[in-house]
Amino acid sequence: MRRLGALLAAVAALALGACGPEQADAPDEQRSPEPDGLLVAALGDSITAGSPGYDPDPAARARLGFGEDERSSYEFWAERAYPRLEYRNCGVFGERTDEIVDRLDACAEGADVLIVQGGINDIAQGRPLSDAAADLRAMVKRGQDLGLAVAIAEVLPWNNGHPAADRPIAALNREIAAIARDTDALLLRFHEALELPRGSGLIGAGLTSDGDHPSVAGYRLLGELVSERLRKHVVDPSAAYG
Repeated sequence: MRRLGALLAAVAALALGACGPEQADAPDEQRSPEPDGLLVAALGDSITAGSPGYDPDPAARARLGFGEDERSSYEFWAERAYPRLEYRNCGVFGERTDEIVDRLDACAEGADVLIVQGGINDIAQGRPLSDAAADLRAMVKRGQDLGLAVAIAEVLPWNNGHPAADRPIAALNREIAAIARDTDALLLRFHEALELPRGSGLIGAGLTSDGDHPSVAGYRLLGELVSERLRKHVVDPSAAYG
């Protein structure tokens, strides 16, 4: 795996924070990236970007009326929990998987890990699930061909699309799980992390800001999930964790 061999030897397991999702602290200005860290390319749609509280592109923030609060992104919380993994936010609001795939090589350049996320805009725009699944599979395969460790994220519950969107979301998530199994990619259970109560098809109270996207508390849950999963399964899979 490109660059991982030399870098992983230098990465020591760090303890994760134990804060709950209701605690959305201010950014820690004392935090700085680790010099021997790994770079994670986070590729996806508005869930990766951090909508509606944040977008990595200032022009998009101005055009869409989004905020500048980096806490409204899972990458902020993932890096805060485990600073040896640094994140490149390649999220673009509104994109389908066939649009996301075109940005993969540019996003992944120089990275060690790739996170693939997408699919809800395909569902919202009535695109065939088989096409979205094929795009997601192609992105995972391309990342692996580039020598990256690859993770793929589930589609979140969609409160504003409930209940009509529940079945296609579940179907696409089954395809995503199959992609992870078939390719040995790491599955990030985003849907499970935010669906409360279980089986409701809804992001839990306080975990969504607008019915379409997570709140800061929701992004925190996703970020800490990403951090834990990458730390355990990509950075140091041989370590024992309590």
